[in-house]
Amino acid sequence: MADVASPTDLFIGGTWRPAISGERFDVHDPGTEQVIASVANAGADDARAAAQAAADAQPGWAALAPRQRAEVLRRSWELLTERADDLARLITLENGKVLAEAKGEITYAAEFFRWFSEEAVRLRGELMTAPGGANKILVLHQPVGVAYLVTPWNFPAAMATRKIAPALAAGCAVVLKPATLTPLTALAVADVLHEAGVPGGVVNVVPGNSARTITSAVLDHERVRKLSFTGSTEVGRLLIEQAAGRVLNVSMELGGNAPFIVLADADLDAAVEGAMIAKMRHNGETCTAANRFYVEAPVAEEFAARLAAAMGALPTGHGLEPGSRLGPLVDAETRDKVAELVDSAVAAGATAVVGGAATVGTGHYYPATVLTGVAADNPILGEEIFGPVAPIVAVADADEAVRLANGTTMGLVSYLYTRDLAKGLRVAEALESGMVGLNKGIVSDPAAPFGGVKESGIGREGGHEGMLDYTETKYIATDW
Repeated sequence: MADVASPTDLFIGGTWRPAISGERFDVHDPGTEQVIASVANAGADDARAAAQAAADAQPGWAALAPRQRAEVLRRSWELLTERADDLARLITLENGKVLAEAKGEITYAAEFFRWFSEEAVRLRGELMTAPGGANKILVLHQPVGVAYLVTPWNFPAAMATRKIAPALAAGCAVVLKPATLTPLTALAVADVLHEAGVPGGVVNVVPGNSARTITSAVLDHERVRKLSFTGSTEVGRLLIEQAAGRVLNVSMELGGNAPFIVLADADLDAAVEGAMIAKMRHNGETCTAANRFYVEAPVAEEFAARLAAAMGALPTGHGLEPGSRLGPLVDAETRDKVAELVDSAVAAGATAVVGGAATVGTGHYYPATVLTGVAADNPILGEEIFGPVAPIVAVADADEAVRLANGTTMGLVSYLYTRDLAKGLRVAEALESGMVGLNKGIVSDPAAPFGGVKESGIGREGGHEGMLDYTETKYIATDW
């Protein structure tokens, strides 16, 4: 096994412990397909113990002065930053993204602790006189209670900290269920938080290969009041149904099908540069990845050629290899799905001008692929690709681009390139998505509210709104 600088047991009540069953599961390096660690496999009893530990710790953490919670979060940011290199290597080993991007993820992940350390002391309420004059209206924001957090494999550090940081800032204790494919980073983050001074039980981490078992046990606990999930829309629907049984407060960051619109007046150099970020970050395995390219006809051919040249030039290899820019996909299932989508798109009339065939050999690699001649009804445009594939559709004008962009049940993020700012703002306003990158290939920022509309989610993470999602609003009527 590789030397993975991370604990491999469950973290419950401030201590590391094996699963009650004694069972463990293996974690693989997607670039070599080799086992890199064996991790404790949590079951229902472990999950219940974690929920109880969080419930026991909740009152004391909520009672701490906001400044005390803020200082712990600030120290967590400092420690994560200090250990960025080791944590980045861990992400690359279990996740497959290239090392430079893994380091970027740690910087982003750590920033949530700094941002919410500052927000923790700004949980403002409201005081006003009732319009009729009968009483004063006093509004407080109080911790929602124990929160259950479920995170995906594509950003194993950032998706955890984006939930843990606001929860802790608001005064909530948490139970984290990381993805089975990437539990090591979450366990390493828990270790950092413990060293930073987070009291035992405030953060609990229960990796396991049966998400259904763990989730049922945690959500059945009477003190758990919040569910925050990042993952597929299909799983999100099931969790919302499950949470409805106890009328839990839910936040959902679900699937995306992001359009990338290039208008004829766009700066094509900037558009290609933005497309490389929006499409190729973490090998295309992000919910915010550009999934459908709608390019005005006069520049469609030139944009496709430039993008194909840029994508085709990316050095492919294991994420730890110096100079590697395109790593393996996370597992064989993901790679095979990408291959099937490309094959079906080509069968429906598209042309692969670069890439288009799965790599043979060890590791779950798929080459950077650009598809042209894609009809607006090609099935690939209705799927979240989650791989390094860019299907390009030529459109007549901005109106057609908006119509096609909005023709989906998803609405997480959209991208738009134009030199005309007024036109860009009009189009951005018309796009049905929670976020828009206007002449920008990346939108994520801890200080900004991240989330989608339609079937892409409920609630927001980041910004001041991210902390409010872990609070309940209390109204007190009084008079003096």
